[in-house]
Parts: sequence; structure tokens; C-alpha cells
Amino acid sequence: MPSSPLSESSCQFPKGFVWGAATSAYQIEGAARSDGRGDSVWDAYCRRPGSVWQGNTGNVACDHYHRSAEDAALMRELGLNAYRFSISWTRVLPEGTGKVNDAGLGFYDRLVDTLLAAGVTPWATLFHWDYPTALFERGGWGHRDSVRWFADYTRVVVDRLSDRVRHWMTLNEPHIFIGGGPDMGPQAPGTNLPVAERLQHLHHALMAHGESVRVIRAHAKTPPSAGWAPCGVIGIPMTSSDADRRAAEAWTHGVRGHNLWNNAWYADAVLFGRYPEEGLRVYAANAPRVSPGDMETMHAPLDFYGVNIYNGWLVREGKDGAPEFVAQRHDGYDKTQLDWPVEPESLYYGPLWLWDRYKTPVVITENGLTSMDWVHADGKVHDPQRIDFTRRYLLELRRAIADGANVGGYFHWSMLDNFEWENGYRQRFGLVHVDYRTLKRTPKDSFHWYKKVIATRGGALAHNPFA
Repeated sequence: MPSSPLSESSCQFPKGFVWGAATSAYQIEGAARSDGRGDSVWDAYCRRPGSVWQGNTGNVACDHYHRSAEDAALMRELGLNAYRFSISWTRVLPEGTGKVNDAGLGFYDRLVDTLLAAGVTPWATLFHWDYPTALFERGGWGHRDSVRWFADYTRVVVDRLSDRVRHWMTLNEPHIFIGGGPDMGPQAPGTNLPVAERLQHLHHALMAHGESVRVIRAHAKTPPSAGWAPCGVIGIPMTSSDADRRAAEAWTHGVRGHNLWNNAWYADAVLFGRYPEEGLRVYAANAPRVSPGDMETMHAPLDFYGVNIYNGWLVREGKDGAPEFVAQRHDGYDKTQLDWPVEPESLYYGPLWLWDRYKTPVVITENGLTSMDWVHADGKVHDPQRIDFTRRYLLELRRAIADGANVGGYFHWSMLDNFEWENGYRQRFGLVHVDYRTLKRTPKDSFHWYKKVIATRGGALAHNPFA
């Protein structure tokens, strides 16, 4: 963070910058058995003993399915420009394909209308991990037909909502729903596939992304803006030296080891229409089978590069001149309740380097932290760590824009406390506290602070909220 005094004007973001918050369907909607919704791999995973903390499930979650009007009113109060939400594939198509569940699709119809009435622009994500169980049992992403399945699902949603929804994201974090398990920890569906199989699954998922973009462009009733929301794997220079900066940038764009934790294997395929040469060398015989036309299918032009950035990885120039990951941080380094390191510079270097490489406008589609939040004796939720964390990250994002990065928006994760996957209700990411016994919503101090940031286009960042 800059040490010199800040002015409101120096902290303001460009006019038209989108200030938002984000959620996902399985994490907040609940109503898992209501109105014809089908089973997803996360429903099945939660039923497996020992898979999720304390046996928690998304069966009720925040009950957003029945409380969306209340939640939209909170978004209006917050002053959000936009709300990023995901659509439950199995709520729309209970078996993943075939008959449309009009009751489920109708929920999103009403949600979009409610958001627009609240002055909040809807940004829809088509897939945020809740894959239909019926399709998983037919091979899931490992089946080449998954490309068609996802395209058909996209068509159903676009036909219904695109007269009012203009902003679309296809896949959220394929790094985790494909690369998860041995790389990222326990995730649904709980399989532990060899690298070669995971790369083939990812190949089909990236093709599905491309086909989905084509469907959006071909059938949208209003001019669409199409993107995606992968993880941001961001190298942070260990020191301020030019050598470490070059090493961190090279690491950010590199492919390392037989895992899927990188940017280039995904983004080069989507934005350039080819897998990176370094990745082909690293994965070698594990690389996916590529049929004629596959890469062209992935390579559907995007309007924005959505990216989820929470932290970074320290990198320095090694003795041989190559980038070297620094595994050992200093004792007592800053970290969140999930033990993720607090690295505000990831929101500087990440957007800057992704824009420089791909020349596609960047949108921060997730950024936030878990913290120890509860309702205090005064009836309020005091979360100073979230305020400080977000302020530091946003100041770095503003610096990236000043240094030339084309960044169009920021979505805080999350609007509500929610079901945090394998961590269940153990972690709280929200700007709004949810009491899971009563489902009462309580805006946190960070909610009221973020409201000021939005109202001033970032100008409020100039003021130390703890002074």
C-alpha cells in the first residue's frame, strides 16, 4: 500500500467501472428438493460421510431461493452496480439434458426481474461446480458429448433470460472442478483421476466453454458480453528487483510440474486457440487427445477475462536464472481463516500481466476473505479484517489500472455468508452475516464501508477507516 497520503481523486476508479458482489447457486440457494430440481455432484458428495465439515450440506444454505427479494433489497441498499450469480444446471434441466423444468427456470426469470427493479445489473455464470449427477454417471466432462450437453443447456438459459441479461460467464474455476482433488483438496465428485484423464476432461470443458460462447452470441436477444471466470495463479516478486519481477511474470505465464495449477494451459487455449509449448513439453504423454477443430472450438472471442484472485505465490529469480517458487514465507505471515496468505499485490500484478498477455479487458470476478465474524452484543457484526483486506487489495487494483491494465470491474466474494464447499458453514466470506439457525441477515461493518467505496467510485479508499 502506498505510504504517502492519498487523495480521494487518486483513489477513484474510472467512470463506468463496475462495482459488484458475487455468489453461486449451490452455496446460497438451498431448496435442494424443491420445484423439480435434480441432483448434482455436490448433493451426492455431501451425502458421503466425512466429505464435508460436520456433515453440512447445501440443502438449505441461505435459503436464497425463497428470500431472493430480501437479498436484492440488501444489494440495493449496498448500492451495487452488478450482482454475479450462478444458475443451477439441475434446477433448469433436472437430468442435465432433455425436459426443461419450467419452475426452476422461472426462479431465475423472477430473480433477474427483481435485480433490475433494484437497480442491480445481473451477471450470470452458467456453471459453478454443481454438475448434474445424471450426466456425471454418463461420463461427465470425460465424455466428448459433454460439449453438446453444456451448449444445449446454455441455449435454454439464453433463450429465456437474454432479453434482460447481457453479461455472461461460462465456467467458474475449471482449475478446481477439473484440477481439484490431488491439487486442491477434497471436492465433488470426489474422484482422484490421473493427470492424463484430468487433462482430457479439461479439454472437453474448454471446448464446452467455446461452444457456450457461440450459443450466447448466436441466440442472445440483446447484445451480449461474454467471458469466463478461471482462477488467477499469480506470481508475486519476492523483492522489488527487476530480476524477481521478470521471474514472477514468467512464473505467472508458465506451466510447472504434472498438475493443473497454472494460467497458460487454460487461457492460451481459449484466447490464442493453442496449448502453450511449455505445457506440451511438461505434460508430454499426458497431454489430451486433440481432434481436428477442437482448438478452434475453444477459441471463441471473449469480451472480458474474468478472473478470481485471492492471493499470490512468492517467486524469485533462481540461481540458474529461471523462476523459483519460494515455498517458505516469513514466520507469522498474514493469513485468512482459510490459511490463505494475504497478498494485496496479487491484485496489482495479476490484472497487469493478464492484460499484457491476452489484451482482453479484465474483470475481477471474485476477491475476498474468510474471517471470524459473529453478531456482537450490540447486534452488529464487526469485521475490521475484511475492511482492511479489501481496502489494501483495491488500492493495488487501482494502481494496476494507473499502470495500464484495462480492468472493467470488481466483484467482492461474497455477498452473503454461505456454504463453503468442503468447509461447510465453518467459514464466512460474506458482506452480510447469515445466522443459519434463523436465516436472519445482518449487514456487517464491511457492508457499510463497501457502500461508501461504491458511492465514491473508490474515493473512500483514501481514508484510513481505523484512524
